[in-house]
Amino acid sequence: MRKSNEKPLKAAIEEFLDSFHLRDKLNETRVIQAWQKVVGEMVAKNTSQLHIRNKVLFVKVNSAALRNELLFARQKIMDALNKEVGGRVIEEIVLN
Repeated sequence: MRKSNEKPLKAAIEEFLDSFHLRDKLNETRVIQAWQKVVGEMVAKNTSQLHIRNKVLFVKVNSAALRNELLFARQKIMDALNKEVGGRVIEEIVLN
């Protein structure tokens, strides 16, 4: 028998994330962690300093040629990252 104030762990965690406004930060962290899976190991090794601010993912690219290739694939990468996280976390990718 459950007491009236008991709830499943998943529901408690969801409530905690929402009450402290941590869901967005958690999703941003998940996007950064998914970077290598989405773009591949070679691209991930040549990119650094990933961070998100105002739904914009900033990425430092070590090679001008790679930067050019990523510019053409920006929308595809952004869609794949958002799909990996399960929501619209980033709306733009800026390559430095």
